[in-house]
Amino acid sequence: MSIIIRPIVTEKVTKESEVLNRFGFVVDKKANKVQIKKAVEAAYGVTIVSVNTMNVRPDRSTKYTKSGLISGKTNAIKKAIVQVQEGETIDFYNNI
Repeated sequence: MSIIIRPIVTEKVTKESEVLNRFGFVVDKKANKVQIKKAVEAAYGVTIVSVNTMNVRPDRSTKYTKSGLISGKTNAIKKAIVQVQEGETIDFYNNI
């Protein structure tokens, strides 16, 4: 089971990484903060100061079509925002 699914690269998280040294990841829904901290430290070789997690609920949508009412939803995800020790950084673009 891989705990880190993918990094979050948005404008808000990029700004936080430059100013506050915090990086975002989409993680497994069953992972806890200790597991996330160990996985990020092992994958990127940095020291983690703190881990904040949030469960993002699925977005629901409804469409009216010729065949009737169609409803659906996206998948629920868990996000982790990790703060790296001062002076260290995570480079997401080194493998491109």
